[in-house]
Amino acid sequence: MRRGAAAAICTLAMLATPLARLVGFAGIAGLVSFPWNDAQAEETVVELIPDDRAGWGPSAIFSFARPGFNRERRLRIETVPPGAKLDLFYVRASFQKRYEQVDGTPVSVILPTRAQAGKRDSVTIRASLDGYRIETVHVPVRGDQEQVLIELQPLPNTLAAVSHTYFAGRAGLSFLTRVPVQARVQDSATGFTVVLAQTARDAKAESVLDAIRNPFVQSVESTQLGEDLLVQVKLAEGVDPKQLNLRSRESQDAARGLSRFTIDLAPGGAASVERARGALGQIGAGDVSGCAAVFDDTLRRKLDRAQLSRALAPRGEFTDPYVRAALRRLGEVSGGAIRMEDGTSYRAGVPIELTAASSQGASAKGFLALLRAWARVLEPAAYREEALRSLVAPELDPSAFERALGAAEAAERSCRGA
Repeated sequence: MRRGAAAAICTLAMLATPLARLVGFAGIAGLVSFPWNDAQAEETVVELIPDDRAGWGPSAIFSFARPGFNRERRLRIETVPPGAKLDLFYVRASFQKRYEQVDGTPVSVILPTRAQAGKRDSVTIRASLDGYRIETVHVPVRGDQEQVLIELQPLPNTLAAVSHTYFAGRAGLSFLTRVPVQARVQDSATGFTVVLAQTARDAKAESVLDAIRNPFVQSVESTQLGEDLLVQVKLAEGVDPKQLNLRSRESQDAARGLSRFTIDLAPGGAASVERARGALGQIGAGDVSGCAAVFDDTLRRKLDRAQLSRALAPRGEFTDPYVRAALRRLGEVSGGAIRMEDGTSYRAGVPIELTAASSQGASAKGFLALLRAWARVLEPAAYREEALRSLVAPELDPSAFERALGAAEAAERSCRGA
């Protein structure tokens, strides 16, 4: 009887063993985080353990008696906002022993145990994110800190807008910032670089920069390098940087509370001015009336009125004399009067009235059509649209201007029955 009972107990034990294993595994699975867990998938794990251990010290003898001294050491790093780039330095007695770079947070850093680390071992964390100041934090490896939260502060300045002008053999590039910018220009064999210190780039301004083209400039590329914004201008083939006669100047956009840093590219001279005057003289009444007036009215409605007013009002740019000359010509081909949308008219031959008309050029009927005609006569086909945009919307994304111009030209074609 005893032998039978013992056999039964053994049989039950054998059947229970797989069940116990299954239950045990399920219990463990509830405690362990697996790689496919969504929260863990977003966290990067990096090892920052030097190849050599710290030198032996008396404290190592009693490390077994110190709670957690031989346990795995991890440091979790987060930033606000998330996604910053981290430079991680393992430093021992002022010497760098290990370096890792990680793109994006949060990050979990595996460190040597406290028993393996020296008293002067530390981790230096440098966090950087476009548009924010670089922040640096130091954490002792032997310390108790297991989490680091780095709050990034926005840069003190932002590139709010970019103005690109090209007309009659001259060009200008203006950077409009929230506060006065510390800028410097560095020449190179293929162009020049503008460094805007502690300035964050803006998406709208960046789109204008990326699309800049004129006979002197082949391409423009902006890069956020730490806290500085670098704008690299590559000149067109055959253009000598020394002949561009680069000039920089600063001014204020008081109406918007912005600071303006401008670089003028002025290779043209008296010959370019005379050529522009000759082209302006070829414009007649047919260029600003009839279906051309439909183009003029449509384009004015498609553009932002505030931007148009700023562009055509005197603002200290090299284009100011050209805009004034064009307005005078508008009066000459319109029976001697510059007519405004509100019914007001100014005599182009009277300087004081011409000045009054210049301050509200955005309302002058036929003015946009005249500027288009002038660009067509004066500029090569590849740069006519850019020349017109430079005069009426120098801060507008070229693709947005292209859509507005296309709508105006479509309205003109419809008027002509084409």
